Amino acid sequence: MKNIAIIGAGTMGNGIAHTFAQFNYKVSLIDISDASLEKGMNTIARNLDRMVSKEKISETDKTQTLQNITTFTSIKEGVKNANLVVEAATENAVLKAKIFKELDDVCNENTILATNTSSISITQIAAATNRADKVIGMHFMNPVPIMKLVEIIRGYNTSNEVMETIVALSKKIGKIPVEVNDYPGFVANRILMPMINESIETLYNNVAGVEEIDTVMKLGMAHPMGPLQLADFIGLDVCLSIMNVLYDGFKNPKYAPCPLLVNMVMAGKLGVKSGEGFYDYSESRKAEKVAKMFI
Repeated sequence: MKNIAIIGAGTMGNGIAHTFAQFNYKVSLIDISDASLEKGMNTIARNLDRMVSKEKISETDKTQTLQNITTFTSIKEGVKNANLVVEAATENAVLKAKIFKELDDVCNENTILATNTSSISITQIAAATNRADKVIGMHFMNPVPIMKLVEIIRGYNTSNEVMETIVALSKKIGKIPVEVNDYPGFVANRILMPMINESIETLYNNVAGVEEIDTVMKLGMAHPMGPLQLADFIGLDVCLSIMNVLYDGFKNPKYAPCPLLVNMVMAGKLGVKSGEGFYDYSESRKAEKVAKMFI
């Protein structure tokens, strides 16, 4: 398994592409526009530069990593030789089903189809294909080149062979795979997102301010960053989407998204990517400072 295709050149997609390419896999990075692909490749180059400056890799390693990535705007062309496709598109069940139906039509019958979904049912996504035994979840953590964990989620029909292949592959790219079952939010976001949502509720109920809430969690609970700052980094729209998946999946009021989160997303205050969330990132240097905390 040497040819990997990644669908989506955004934060997660370019991070996944970076990681596979750094371990000398041939990577096809696919997105709908050249502008998105250029932005994704620029991000990979900047992150590699940081790794060179910190002496984690050499200039030769950087050059080889970039040479291992080829960009495409056509899914059909991009997945032509792929042994594995990893979908990293927006966290939207309808969109993912559409992508997987197309992948099922154009990929080799032996190609494994993985999704980087952070909360949506693998079984539901697999139902859009005629190869449910070859569909699996690979939930990478952000920033992908740095974070070791990969949640490996088996759908209802995922074969043992595919599970073993993906676990072994994850180890080959320096990750620590953890097998979890196919329930809304899996493990990471079933625990993390309600904590973030409760932090927003704490702000909404005027128990404390943004910096005070984050300071309590950083100093009192030894979290590397506060939950509200983390929500900004993840994207408040993504947080809301995951909370809705949890709420729809479990029908339990404890997973209902905080009204403040809903209103902020409707107002376009999405965190770092929009320039404003719980913190102000309107100056480019502020956003860059947040990014440098991770790479």
